[in-house]
Amino acid sequence: MKNTPTIMVQGTTSDAGKSTLVAGLCRVYQRMGLKVAPFKPQNMALNSAVTPSGGEIGRAQAVQARAACVELDTDFNPILLKPNSDTGAQVIVHGKALSAGMEAAQYHDYKKIALNAVLESHQRLSHQYEYVVVEGAGSPAEINLRQGDIANMGFAESVDCPVIIIADIDKGGVFAHLVGTLDLLSESEQKRVVGFVINRFRGDINLLTSGLEWLEARTGKPVLGVIPYLHGLSIAAEDAVVSEQYITNAKLKVIVPVYPRMSNHNDFDPLRLHPEIDLQFVYATEDTKTPLPCADLIILPGSKNVQADLAFLKAQGWDACINKHLRYGGKLIGICGGYQMLGDAINDPLGIESSTPLSKGLGYIPMQTTLAEHKTLLNVEAHLTLNNKTANAIGYEIHAGQSVINDVNYQTLLNANLAERAGFVNQDNQIAGCYLHGLFDQTAVLQIVMSWAGADIVAQINLAEQENKAIDKLADACEQHLDIKKLMHLTEQWYQNKL
Repeated sequence: MKNTPTIMVQGTTSDAGKSTLVAGLCRVYQRMGLKVAPFKPQNMALNSAVTPSGGEIGRAQAVQARAACVELDTDFNPILLKPNSDTGAQVIVHGKALSAGMEAAQYHDYKKIALNAVLESHQRLSHQYEYVVVEGAGSPAEINLRQGDIANMGFAESVDCPVIIIADIDKGGVFAHLVGTLDLLSESEQKRVVGFVINRFRGDINLLTSGLEWLEARTGKPVLGVIPYLHGLSIAAEDAVVSEQYITNAKLKVIVPVYPRMSNHNDFDPLRLHPEIDLQFVYATEDTKTPLPCADLIILPGSKNVQADLAFLKAQGWDACINKHLRYGGKLIGICGGYQMLGDAINDPLGIESSTPLSKGLGYIPMQTTLAEHKTLLNVEAHLTLNNKTANAIGYEIHAGQSVINDVNYQTLLNANLAERAGFVNQDNQIAGCYLHGLFDQTAVLQIVMSWAGADIVAQINLAEQENKAIDKLADACEQHLDIKKLMHLTEQWYQNKL
């Protein structure tokens, strides 16, 4: 078996910076001329991407693949869990959904089988690439999850790879996080930790030196670097919805209602980053109802459990808010699950997402949606037509629902080759919807939709270019503030000692 160096990044907590560090290291190694692969054994996220082969992987691994300048591959994320309730998730193995849903206890028993899929993917990558950079999940010190672990030390022990641990100093308690995490690991796990990285540091590094010296003396592990807080890092978030904006001349107010299982919130990054668009995510809980404020455009986002999220929307009174919005001339568009909600009914006879076989939709589109056993996973290129303006639209589809519009004369939003993918625009030119994620990534499409909503925006946002610049900025910080040579030496030394 080929002994390709594998280095794993684990974190003291969620959001410690694992995803971004892996992306940064992938770009650093790519700059060095190495063929490097990102890898995450198990990912739990509602944001995903479609590979060229029609498989589904976590959004973070898609970003990391772009950092490494390699084509998306389902082996980069062999196990993807997409929560569809508080205790259950859809399990996706090698890019394909294994089941409609699996409860947490069921999946705990399934992890022995899942580990085989993880190891198969890692072995294939080891034969194709010169370096593999692995992202852990959450924290390796979750005692209740140690048995059968495949996401952190369980994987590292299975493939016998070295580990670095990253902690976020901006949250406070960084030394307790690192020492405590290391202390809770087994002896063999502690030995494979080859160093620490401290993330998101602000201030004078000289004031941190005594703490770093203490940490190294206390643990016997080197601090490989301290990465500063990088402002304006426009890299797609994996889970948390980012609301930071850069408005300089707002011409439009756009509202996105946030329901519990909202998916692919990255769809709205082009709006959030646009200086002429005021984008607001509206949150509510079952106990606290928050009305939708006045806006030019309401966008209903995707959902991993459309019926449950539709019920939540109605329970908040947001359906009444949408009706009022339309009466006053506002525009409404639905994407994927939000598109399904705009129809007359959502049928789930197989219990794919819910135990409710039929839910009444919002009734704005004469459309019936039936959830099917096999998901649609497609990369799509089409032409969008709205307000007699046309632009090329490129994106992807991820959905279990199959939709049929009961109107032979309806206006299509896209010139896709199948009717269900064509989308819909109502006769009043006020309501639209489609299945296409990434709809707003193309500037021309965004300009047409915003013009339809009421204002002509001028500024052009190239999301791919912004993301690439952000990855370069991250890689520059890694090269400047991490001891890359030492990290590579420790990694290669680990594998030399295995021979």
